[in-house]
Amino acid sequence: MTHLKNTIASNEPGLSIRNDGGAERTPKEPLAPDFGAMDDRSVRAWTEAMSVAPLGDGRYSVEGQSDETYVVDLPESGCTCPDHTIRGERCKHLRRVVIEVNRGRVAPPGRVRGICEACGREAFLPEGGPPLCDTCRLDPGDFATDRETGDTVVVARVTGVRADEVTVGSRGRTVADYPTNEGYPSDDLVVEVVYPFSRSGVSFADLPRYSFPFSRLARREESLVGPFDRY
Repeated sequence: MTHLKNTIASNEPGLSIRNDGGAERTPKEPLAPDFGAMDDRSVRAWTEAMSVAPLGDGRYSVEGQSDETYVVDLPESGCTCPDHTIRGERCKHLRRVVIEVNRGRVAPPGRVRGICEACGREAFLPEGGPPLCDTCRLDPGDFATDRETGDTVVVARVTGVRADEVTVGSRGRTVADYPTNEGYPSDDLVVEVVYPFSRSGVSFADLPRYSFPFSRLARREESLVGPFDRY
């Protein structure tokens, strides 16, 4: 939640929404916007005391200086306040939420603030997805290198379960117990991968999947387009 009073959020008065997980950057001290070029609702959005709290699914509660609380729905560009519901205006509450998102003070739609499982930094993480920041995360279709063998693999899925919770092979060992994984954290997230060149004539989606602890894989810049469903 943000508790702000007369806070200038950016040097740009525009209301486009950023959605890049910007909590991983360090915001620079912004310049004051040109209030003379704004309408009254924009000026009030920038300067009035309001607190903004994410509710999930692109919705935010906004508490104003008179203790009234409204709900803003960014994907729908809506707000429960009378200025929007009765007058049909782009109200100060909706504008304030956009400002807070662009400033990196609250999570954009589809993100939640949390700690990345890989690097331990606070960031805006995917809502409902693996708790990995944009710098660390692996997406389906990404190429990676097996640190143990140097083999190239393609990510099929990053799961939400730990290496000591997933059983593989006929012996009933967990991914963490597998001999070549002994040097990696037992609570690593499990990543399912395929070997892209293992079988000619077989589509990527139909290749056998193998489970790896997350930190055993080194991310690479290459990626495939659309061979697997996104999580």
